[in-house]
Amino acid sequence: MSEPPPHSHPRAVPTGRHPGLSWPAVVGFGLLGLLWPLLRRIGLESIVGDVATAMIAFFATFAVWVLGAGLGRVPRPVLTLTLSGVLFALLLGATTVLTGDRSDHGVGPNLLVGAVEVGRSAGLGALSGLVAESIQKARRR
Repeated sequence: MSEPPPHSHPRAVPTGRHPGLSWPAVVGFGLLGLLWPLLRRIGLESIVGDVATAMIAFFATFAVWVLGAGLGRVPRPVLTLTLSGVLFALLLGATTVLTGDRSDHGVGPNLLVGAVEVGRSAGLGALSGLVAESIQKARRR
């Protein structure tokens, strides 16, 4: 029975197979949660309407996440973008509360809306991550 070399740890995580998570990518992609409030502040809603502004923010975020993670070879794109979605929702919720853009319906309903937003944004992140992962796999071939 051979012993491992003295400089290696027997339970070391193998490199290459499961790369670590890129926290700068999580934060960078999550910062897109500020896009919709920014579009509101510059007055885009008054020009194109509420729904169009929301769709612009939604599709721009989806495109940046998919192309950024897929073409940028971000490690673990599904987990990265799922966590980015959670941060996105937290930033979006915080900015709408701080700027007064959200109606106050009481603590319970507001927490429910916040939880739904976190789930929706995490789901969008996971979906974006799956598409980005397929782009990465196609590029490796």
